[in-house]
Amino acid sequence: MTRSRAARLDDVRALLAGAVDVWVATASPTGVPHLVPLSLVAAGTELIVCATPGTTTTARNIRSTGRARLGFGDLRDVVMVDAAATSTPWSAASPRLAELFVRAHGWDPTAEPFEFAMLELRPVRVQAWRSLEEIVGREVMRDGAWLEGSENEP
Repeated sequence: MTRSRAARLDDVRALLAGAVDVWVATASPTGVPHLVPLSLVAAGTELIVCATPGTTTTARNIRSTGRARLGFGDLRDVVMVDAAATSTPWSAASPRLAELFVRAHGWDPTAEPFEFAMLELRPVRVQAWRSLEEIVGREVMRDGAWLEGSENEP
C-alpha cells in the first residue's frame, strides 16, 4: 500500500528520532566515492551529528566538498538524505551537540588518544520509499524544507 506524504513524513521523523547508526557517503573533490557506517544522534529533524577521527576520508571529504549523503533503513524501507555537511574538531564543536552525542552513545570521543571530528549534517533533500509504487512522491524534503502538500506536486 502506498503511503501518503504525511505518513512518510511521520515515518522519516520517527526513524531519525530513533536511529543510532547511519551509512554516510561522501566523495572527494575529484569524485572518488567513499561509504562508511557511523554512529549518530539526531538533534531534532534538522541536524544529524556523527563522530569520526578527524583524519578519516569521510572528514576530509566533508571539509573539501561540504556534502554528504546518508542512507537509513533497509532495502524495503529506504530513507535517503542529501545533507550540507561540516567537519569540526571535536574540541571546538558545540558543547550542547557533543553532550547529546555522549549521552546517546555512552562514549566520549575526547577520551580517545587522537582528535575526533564532529560531523554536522543538515538535511537539504530527503526521499523515502518502500517499493516501486512509492517512487513517485518519494521526496519529502526539498531545499531544506519539509513538503507538507500533495505528493504529486512538482
